[in-house]
Amino acid sequence: MAGSADTGLKARSDLAWAISVGGIGVVVFAALLLFIWYFAATLFLIFAGMLLGVALNAMTNLLGRVVKLSHSLRLTIVCLVLAGLLSGVIFLGGATIAQQATALSDTIKSQLVGVKAFLERNGIDTSYFELGNLSASPAASTTPVTPGSVATPAATATHNLPSAGALASSGGAIVSQTLKLLLGTVSAVGNFFIVLFLGLTFAAQPGVYRSGLLYMAPAKHRARATVIIDRISETLERWLIAQILTMAAVFLVTWIGLALIGIQSSFILGIQAGLLAFIPTVGALIAGLIVVLASLASGWVAAASAFVLFLGVHALESYILTPIIQRQALDIPPATLFAIQILLGVVFGLWGISLALPLMAIVKVLIDHFKADEPAVGTAAA
Repeated sequence: MAGSADTGLKARSDLAWAISVGGIGVVVFAALLLFIWYFAATLFLIFAGMLLGVALNAMTNLLGRVVKLSHSLRLTIVCLVLAGLLSGVIFLGGATIAQQATALSDTIKSQLVGVKAFLERNGIDTSYFELGNLSASPAASTTPVTPGSVATPAATATHNLPSAGALASSGGAIVSQTLKLLLGTVSAVGNFFIVLFLGLTFAAQPGVYRSGLLYMAPAKHRARATVIIDRISETLERWLIAQILTMAAVFLVTWIGLALIGIQSSFILGIQAGLLAFIPTVGALIAGLIVVLASLASGWVAAASAFVLFLGVHALESYILTPIIQRQALDIPPATLFAIQILLGVVFGLWGISLALPLMAIVKVLIDHFKADEPAVGTAAA
């Protein structure tokens, strides 16, 4: 009887312990999700800095196959070359980029207004587009003259003078918009330098941060953590190098193709197509839409030629560059990638769409590692 009582007490104690551990695990997991939700922008910013560090480290390692120098010297050479290329593009084409960007913005706005008017003429409701009053005429705001009356200049000028309240309201709106623009610019520039600083520090001493991550892992799991971290680093390095080559190819083909067709702002369109190539599937669709809208200003023939060029660039990227260059980097089904991109984009916005693929790459490495261990565990258990 005493043994049976001790067994029952031990069973209840084990059950209470299991419930306590499970409850604590649920609370910790919920707190982790809440933390990620509230600080998602900061976490994505840090992750972008880590990706930049991985890319710089990958280029540094590639340079190490050519020249036998220390890691710091090779990283310095890589940074100087990249800074020189960026400075050259800004110095030689800065004015052209600015002019083409302004012209492209005006062209896109006018084409959106034209598309909206075309849809409205065909009985399609476009109120959900929210394009704003892009085509409003300044004359629409003037006060109509009553039939039979004569509008003298003095009376018109007096009538159009704004009141003190209107002036104060307009001044407040101008100050508010200026502050929003200023804060947005400061935030964008600050984020750029944060990513740049994190990337340079990660690339300068990759071994230090690798050792720090391994130190946080429990001692009995440190060997497995080493394998996982090295596989993630290798996968991201291969993917980033392949992605940089793909973006450069998309930029060159788009720029040269649009220039041959005779599309204005071909250089800036090539730049945006190359940058958007970093975002799989969604980036290509956005780039193609922008190219076609910008080409409509040159006529339907130019727009059709630009659309054919977009299809060719997309085929080049999807069926030639990706299978050849990224064959050893990632192997994620397109439908899965697109679904995760949409999900992360809805939840986290632009950061989620942009960084969906590297995040999926990390998850895929973890899944592949633990799946590879399953047969060995099953054999050992048998």
